[in-house]
Amino acid sequence: MDGIGRWREQMGQTKTVLGEKTREALASVLPITAIVLALCFTISPVPADVLLAFLAGAVLLILGMGFFTLGADMAMGPIGQQLGSKMAGSRKLWVVVSVSFLIGVVVTMSEPDLQVLANQVPGIPNMLLVGTVALGVGVFLVAALLRILFQVRLQWMLIGSYALVFLLAAFIPKDFLAVAFDSGGVTTGPMTVPFIMALGLGVSSIRSDASAAQDSFGLVALCSVGPILAVLVLALIFPASGSYIPPAIPQAGDSRELGGLFVSAFPEYAWEVLKCLFPIAVFFAVFQVISLRLKRKKLLRILVGLLYTYIGLAVFLTGVNVGFLPAGMYLGRQIAALPGRWVLAPIGMLMGWYIVQAEPAVHVLNKQVEEITAGAIPGSAMSASLSIGVAVSIGLAMARVLTGVSILWFLIPGYLIAVVLSFFVPEMFTSIAFDSGGVASGPMTATFLLPFAQGACEALGGNIVTDAFGVVAMVAMTPLLTIQLLGLVYQRKLKRAGSEAAAADEDIIEL
Repeated sequence: MDGIGRWREQMGQTKTVLGEKTREALASVLPITAIVLALCFTISPVPADVLLAFLAGAVLLILGMGFFTLGADMAMGPIGQQLGSKMAGSRKLWVVVSVSFLIGVVVTMSEPDLQVLANQVPGIPNMLLVGTVALGVGVFLVAALLRILFQVRLQWMLIGSYALVFLLAAFIPKDFLAVAFDSGGVTTGPMTVPFIMALGLGVSSIRSDASAAQDSFGLVALCSVGPILAVLVLALIFPASGSYIPPAIPQAGDSRELGGLFVSAFPEYAWEVLKCLFPIAVFFAVFQVISLRLKRKKLLRILVGLLYTYIGLAVFLTGVNVGFLPAGMYLGRQIAALPGRWVLAPIGMLMGWYIVQAEPAVHVLNKQVEEITAGAIPGSAMSASLSIGVAVSIGLAMARVLTGVSILWFLIPGYLIAVVLSFFVPEMFTSIAFDSGGVASGPMTATFLLPFAQGACEALGGNIVTDAFGVVAMVAMTPLLTIQLLGLVYQRKLKRAGSEAAAADEDIIEL
């Protein structure tokens, strides 16, 4: 009975956590769903089957994200912590290099946002793009962990990395530019970030100095550069061929046909997810036998977490590709075809504002900054600055769709300002800012805003690959600027507080 009682208690706890994760997913999906419904019933009517497919896709997104994030917490985080501790304990450089490279590759291949992006990129086979991005993350994860061990300043590594990025960007076909920068934004998602952060904390424990914990920040920042460089290199050696094929708009005569669309698509995405998660399971099994040797209870929890991850990711991709993504594209086409096509920009800004407000990771970031600054930068200020920044970035992305302006006209000044700011703000804010690029570009950006831009671009007769892609990259750039600007505010408040304290001490001395 004791065993049964413990099992029931554990199941009860799992249900509670799953409920919390599902509510977080609901908070992320609900704002964009409400905006879409408002548009559908006012300026942009859509067929009933498209709307119903969108709503069904939204439900699957919520369920899929709930199961996926629960599984990631149960499996990815513990695996990352265990492997990081083992690498740190071995104190062998070759172990850190080889294991971290393999981890970066296998974890990135299962990132849901990357899967969504790969399905939308024309001319490049899905697995080639996913594999290239995964290699980029693996190489830069090694560099990021070596930075922690050898105490190299993040600032100089970022300057060198982005200088190389923009140098390569000058020599590649323009069709690859926006896709390359988008790939950097989608890799820092719900699968990769918890794993990498846990790994960094484990490796930083090998150092005993006071700044070791702070140096664990910056891993995500460097790992988001790797995919950009990797795709740029791919552009130099791989001749992309083929044209963009828009997703099929769902057509169903009745509710049974509508359900059949999702049921028939599920096996395909379940198989894709299995191929992506299988390397992680094998990797973990090998290390469990060779080195980890976790106890039965911990091992069982991780295996259950991998199962939840698999179920959630398969359901998520089915909802995205069958219901959510086609509806976003259809809506973009309809709005771009209106006489006042300029309305794309304010609608995109409205979506950007609410999407970033609903991201659970953003709330974690706000709390983190508030704690680091001892309340000098309240969470409300962080939230407002991120929302304004993302809204502006989406507005600029829609302006690119309307005008065809190259993405480099936005990214080069943005990253240049971010790098210059890094010389004037506390180093912690620079690390958090560059780490947070993927926080703002959450699942809703790749699954709805990017298709929305593609549909609008198609209706306007633009080049989808050069003009519509880049939305994720624009959103990912926002925190680099907003958080560092808040760092300047924080620094000014500290100086003011120090001056006031010094003046008070002088008054006391005079008395």
